[in-house]
Amino acid sequence: MPSFRWPGWTGARQDTPLPARRAGRVVDCAVYVDGQRLWDRSTYKNALDEVRERREGFVWLGLLEPGKELMADVAQTFGLHALAAEDAVQAHQRPKLERYDDILFLVLRTVQYLEHELNTVVEIVDTGEIMVFAGPDFVITVRHGEHSGLAGVRKDLEADPKQLALGPGAVLHAVADHVVDSYVTVTSAIEEDVDAMEEEVFTPANKLQIEAIYQLKREVVELRRAVKPAQLPLQVLANDTTLPLPKEIRRYMRDVTDHHTAVTEQIIDFNESLSALINAALAKVSVQQNTDMRKISAWAAMAAVPTMIAGIYGMNFDFMPELKWPYGYPLVICVMLLLCTVLYANFHRNKWL
Repeated sequence: MPSFRWPGWTGARQDTPLPARRAGRVVDCAVYVDGQRLWDRSTYKNALDEVRERREGFVWLGLLEPGKELMADVAQTFGLHALAAEDAVQAHQRPKLERYDDILFLVLRTVQYLEHELNTVVEIVDTGEIMVFAGPDFVITVRHGEHSGLAGVRKDLEADPKQLALGPGAVLHAVADHVVDSYVTVTSAIEEDVDAMEEEVFTPANKLQIEAIYQLKREVVELRRAVKPAQLPLQVLANDTTLPLPKEIRRYMRDVTDHHTAVTEQIIDFNESLSALINAALAKVSVQQNTDMRKISAWAAMAAVPTMIAGIYGMNFDFMPELKWPYGYPLVICVMLLLCTVLYANFHRNKWL
């Protein structure tokens, strides 16, 4: 296919954005025809005009945390519903799939694993969002969070023109697959944390940081809140034949759904394992406290014997046994030592000391 240049073309691809694009948070914008990326327009409006003039291909517009003004202009240009455009500006949306006539609006939560030392009370999972508008001749991706970049997804799709030729649905699938793959990566890292925590809990005579277990459980709960609600939207994309998606894309979505289901089940297992670990840790702490109390009681009992004898002989009575005897004092000391030795041997035999 012969290449062409649009008016105002500077020769620069949009993966090296112009200063105006940096200010407007437009990450990338390109036209794709038959799976091939064409020369880039200077604005998404020109790109959309080109596609509709050609009556083939589609526009892929990537946005990063757009403001109200930019999103309003994008909504007007592409004919997005006002409610969906408003959701795209506001972060912390619940994963969902909405349909506005022939436009699909998909919201997915993204996750990132944060490296940390074991037994530290720190944040482990960072979350963000990706929103996708898929229309007949365009796809718009909106990202919230720096860790949810789609440059690699775009590059992989551009390297596979046959897949990209399937249209906006191919981008929708690639984004969903990318997000679910990140779920797999994060759960694998957390699995190592859970295994290490189990080893810490069940290692004898090991000092336990129970706060770290609570923190890990809180992060797993946060991960579950980000991942589990996406199950229904992905199942609808895979099974609903009334959606404006090619049959081949629905087949690919079934594979994504299977991976998501496996991740969800794994997260549920993490939650149950950590609950069991908390119970085991509390039991271990209780046993340790009982052991400490037995040691304290044993030493207190041994201290009570000489204290009692010394207290009796310190009452200053005139008529007490062995007060006038020269060996009375050594005898009392010997009796104290003997009784303490007997008590110590008895406590040691019963593993109190």
